[in-house]
Amino acid sequence: MSEEALPGGNTVGAVRVGEVVHKRASPWTPTVHALLRHLESAGFDGAPRALGFDEQGREMLSYLPGEVIGGRMPWPGWAFADETLVQAGQWLRRLHDVTAGFRPPADERWFAGGRMGPGMVVGHQDAAPYNAVMDGDRLAGFFDWDTSGPSPREVDLAFTALSWVPLYTPDAARHLGFDRPGDRSRRLHLLLDAYGYEGDRREFGAVIVRRARRQAGVMRQMADAGDPAAIALLPVAAHLERSATNVEALPDSFWAP
Repeated sequence: MSEEALPGGNTVGAVRVGEVVHKRASPWTPTVHALLRHLESAGFDGAPRALGFDEQGREMLSYLPGEVIGGRMPWPGWAFADETLVQAGQWLRRLHDVTAGFRPPADERWFAGGRMGPGMVVGHQDAAPYNAVMDGDRLAGFFDWDTSGPSPREVDLAFTALSWVPLYTPDAARHLGFDRPGDRSRRLHLLLDAYGYEGDRREFGAVIVRRARRQAGVMRQMADAGDPAAIALLPVAAHLERSATNVEALPDSFWAP
C-alpha cells in the first residue's frame, strides 16, 4: 500500500498508509504512547490510538479522519467560530481531568523535559487550530502529540488561549484570517468559561506571557544547539515573543470577566 504524505509536520513529518499514520519515532515516543493508551482505556475520544512501531522503527498511530488546516492561508472559518472555541475549551478540560490520574512509565521522557508530579496534568501543549481535526461542525480531536507533557493546567490552557482566541499580534492574527481584535476579550472569557477555569483571570494573562516566552526560548536553545527543525522554527519563536509583548500590554479590563 502506498504512503501519502500528510500536511504539516514542522518537526517530524508523517505519512498515511490506509488508516494508519507512520512518523519517525523520537526518544519520548514510548512515553507519549503510554499516555495515548491511558486515554484510550479511559474512553477519551479526540486523540489517535498508539499502534506500536513498524518495521522501519517508525511509530504508528490511528488516523483521525476529518478536515485539517494543513497549509491553508488564511485559516478556514471554523478556526474562528465561537462554537469551535467552546469545543476546544471543553476538550482540553476533559483531557486534563483524565490525565490528572496518569502514571507515566518509570523511564518517562517528554519533549520539553520534566516529570509528572502532584497537582499536574499531561497537556497536549500544542492544542492549536493547526493541529485540530474537524468533522463537520464538530471538533473531532487533535493530532501531533509529540510535544505533550506534564504541567499545571493553566500552562497548557494558556497556549490554547493564545492560538484560539487568538492573542497573537493583530497583524499576525489578520494574516491568519481573524480581523476582530476588539472581540478578543469576549472570546477569551468564552474559552475560559467552556473550560470551567476558576483561577484569577488577570493572573492568567501573565501565564500566557510566560508560556509564550518559554516556548520561544526552548526553540532558540534548540536552534543554537544546531537542531535543524528548531532553526526552521525561529520565525515562530519571534512571533511568540511579539505576541507575549502584545498580551503584556493589554489593560486590566481585558481580563475582567
